[in-house]
Amino acid sequence: MTTTEILKTTQIRLATPASEAHEAPAARTEAEAPRDSARAQNLTLLVLLAGVFMTTLDIFIVNVAIPATQRDLHASPAAIQWIVAGYGLTVAAGVITAGRLGDMFGRRRMYALGMALFTAASAACGMAPTADVLIASRVVQGIGAALLSPQTLAIIGTAFEGAKRVRAFTAYALAMGLAAVFGQLIGGVLIDLNFSGLGWRSCFLINVPVGAVALILVPRAVPESKAEGAARTRLDVPGVAMVSAALVATVLPLIQGQSQGWPLWTWLSFAAALILFGAFGWYQGRLAAAQKSPLIDPALFRSKGFTRSIIAQIVFWMGQGSFFLIFALYLQIGRGLDALHAGLVFTAIGVGYLLTSMVAQKLTARLGRGFRGQAQTAAVGTLLMAVSLVDLIVTLHLTGTHGSLLWTIPALVGDGAGMGLAIGPLAAGAMGRVAPQHTGAASGVVSTVMQVGGAVGVAVIGIVFYSALGSAPTPAAYTHAFTAGLELLVGVAVAVTVLLQFDKD
Repeated sequence: MTTTEILKTTQIRLATPASEAHEAPAARTEAEAPRDSARAQNLTLLVLLAGVFMTTLDIFIVNVAIPATQRDLHASPAAIQWIVAGYGLTVAAGVITAGRLGDMFGRRRMYALGMALFTAASAACGMAPTADVLIASRVVQGIGAALLSPQTLAIIGTAFEGAKRVRAFTAYALAMGLAAVFGQLIGGVLIDLNFSGLGWRSCFLINVPVGAVALILVPRAVPESKAEGAARTRLDVPGVAMVSAALVATVLPLIQGQSQGWPLWTWLSFAAALILFGAFGWYQGRLAAAQKSPLIDPALFRSKGFTRSIIAQIVFWMGQGSFFLIFALYLQIGRGLDALHAGLVFTAIGVGYLLTSMVAQKLTARLGRGFRGQAQTAAVGTLLMAVSLVDLIVTLHLTGTHGSLLWTIPALVGDGAGMGLAIGPLAAGAMGRVAPQHTGAASGVVSTVMQVGGAVGVAVIGIVFYSALGSAPTPAAYTHAFTAGLELLVGVAVAVTVLLQFDKD
């Protein structure tokens, strides 16, 4: 700037001092705009993660509450099964449809509706006077979770870009993993505190204040988005009916079959599921060829990368749900720990998860660009899980039935660390390949395979675990059964590692 320009600028400022007052705030506003944008995105992510955390937590926390619930409500074994299964079954059957509803009517709107249903149903669960009311409330909880779950992935995919999107998926994985790992501890603490004499009911009522605050913030914090041309589309009602029936026919026998000895109806249900999935695929292709609006556009699966990611996801989640189940059984029945102390053992997994989920993004940048880096980060995670589970097997063999559980901590930390490296990159690898107009449907598919993979894993591990346990279980038998289950889970982790080596694009 020349001396003349400086003098002119000074004269203008002296002549019109009010202008300075106007210019300074404008300059500050411009400087603070990136910060304001970052704050807005952080608030968006926080509201979305509240839903992720609560809906995942309710899968795990209910197991801790079951013994007290059964005593308080005089629930039958069948009712107890449905208290657990009703939620997962409803989520599995509804998420694909919910993802499409988000594409059509607005993802924020569907997220808010799901949050409202989930929060109200949580209150109903906490106040349920009978087992039947609790089962019905759990089903409504599942509907709410199904509505909001796919919107979370879809909104992250559309509201964040580049490195911010990767960080958002990392945070998503962190929230989900923490809810899974610490669910049993949170439930144990709530029951042990017995606040206001609520006991097991507090495991459900804890959702109410969190859900209410999130619901208030949704209009302010969460941007609205729809699929391109959504206003001109109609919901594929026959597709909804077919895929929902197919998912129920798949998941229901997986939930009930083991306890009932796999009667004939379970195999007929599996056969019906195959037919329904085939009919659904044919019908979706027909709608797409006619340029109509299928529930799931077959174009999604023309991307080999997306298909591979979905296969890796379903195998990975087969291991996750089943591990937490048999570990909880081993700790609480085989080793005689109460819910609180068993939950404390789970914290070792949480520590490992926290340590690596924070650095997964940096590791991805070192291992490769784009999807290749994400796949290899997840592969490192699943390989670490396999090694840690082998370490756990060796530790149990060396320490015996009554050895200190402190010896298992290194293996548990390693398993959690592997989870922290795998979950985020797996989700990002699937959703990152999807066109914006397909994000709702794709997130529904991803959420579905998590639920179905978990159900399949629990069914398969149940066969192995209970066969090894025998008819007269002792502490030694529980150790043997847990070890047998771990051997299968090592194979699952290795299988995911191998599958991810084919992801080269």
